[in-house]
Amino acid sequence: MDRKETYYLGKVVKPFGFKGDLVLFFDVDEPEEYSRLDGVYIEINKVLVLYPISSIRLNGNKAIVRFENITPDDSLKLIGKDLYLPLSLLPKLDGNKFYFHEIVGYEVVDSEKGNIGIIESVIEYPAQPLFSIKLNQKEILIPIIDKIINKVDRDAKIIYINAPVGLIDLYLS
Repeated sequence: MDRKETYYLGKVVKPFGFKGDLVLFFDVDEPEEYSRLDGVYIEINKVLVLYPISSIRLNGNKAIVRFENITPDDSLKLIGKDLYLPLSLLPKLDGNKFYFHEIVGYEVVDSEKGNIGIIESVIEYPAQPLFSIKLNQKEILIPIIDKIINKVDRDAKIIYINAPVGLIDLYLS
């Protein structure tokens, strides 16, 4: 499986007990959606390897997992490794909710300025993620917050926003 076909799920955190069980941290908003996983991809030497799960117990954003056909010693080698799942397993979002990877390439239309460009990427700062929008060789950064986003049109690939007064002008002048 290619990394471009997957999304980051979380990390192998630490061992649990002495039989090879591991604690996984799920970096997701709704961990209960992952309570019945039958396998995860783990990045080993820059290659994604599928590890089938024989048992999983969820506790908040953490899960105690036993992988099939793995010795306790081998399980220790997985600590600190990243976990991935195929994009096809992402729960579908509707309304104004979206995954960052899905909106790259969308047009952004501001209620005052009109079309302000195409989303090139999402910059994930700890305090606030930002749209990185390209317009005529200039970059416009718009915070991704609910009160700015008016509508997400998935069919037309357009996000309608109401940027704070003067924000876009800072980048265009």
